[in-house]
Amino acid sequence: MNKPAVSISLSSYGAELVRQRGQDSFINVLAAAGANRIEWREELLTREEPAQLAAATEAQGLQSIYSSPTELWLAGQAQPNPELITALQQAEAFGSKWLKVSLGYFTDTNDLQALAERLQQTSVQLLVENDQTLYGGRIEPFQRFFAAVEQHNLPIKMTFDIGNWQWQDQSAASAARLLGRHVGYVHCKAVARRADGKLVAVPPAVSDLHLWEQLLRHMAQGVMRAAEYPLQGEDLLQLTTEHVAALARLGQSRLEPAHV
Repeated sequence: MNKPAVSISLSSYGAELVRQRGQDSFINVLAAAGANRIEWREELLTREEPAQLAAATEAQGLQSIYSSPTELWLAGQAQPNPELITALQQAEAFGSKWLKVSLGYFTDTNDLQALAERLQQTSVQLLVENDQTLYGGRIEPFQRFFAAVEQHNLPIKMTFDIGNWQWQDQSAASAARLLGRHVGYVHCKAVARRADGKLVAVPPAVSDLHLWEQLLRHMAQGVMRAAEYPLQGEDLLQLTTEHVAALARLGQSRLEPAHV
């Protein structure tokens, strides 16, 4: 049975540690832990050389996703964010097959044809994520966006961040039901509320894994998924190995033959 591709968002190891060590230092950890993909984080880049990271990941048999905080659509502008071109070029430089950005301010006046022309100039697959904002973290704008994507036949998929829906009090289950067929990448993130009322990402409990299993039923079988929650401890290899295995199992139960 082919296991789904599992990625690790390097932000999971904590911003301070990642900036201190450099993102290249995690390539061997992910490969040894059984991950298939690595998600570079633009906001955590320090001294990294894109060509070196591209070569190192390929040598370890890993593919990569380039995550940029770029918003696809800016408020009051019909054209795609000009920074998209730079982000696509960065993704290519890092040898990434996918670029993850957030939706931004999508309206019915946005120029999808201009977006199509920019995407024709690259082989990188665009993934658009629900973030934690009022304008980019709700279900309805994504429904309208992907209706337009389908109408223009654009090669765009969704990054479905399970946890981010909670920041705007949206139902992840409803989002999966309404948007699941557009999803190409799943950010797995459990969420807890701290004593001060702030929502924070946390590692999954058994109940979270069960919920994620249900959400994935609305998406393509074997959809690529990633850990984007704290992976912090003394033995990062053991910790990463455990979570890669747990995420790879999600959705596999429906493929197993029934026991009579």
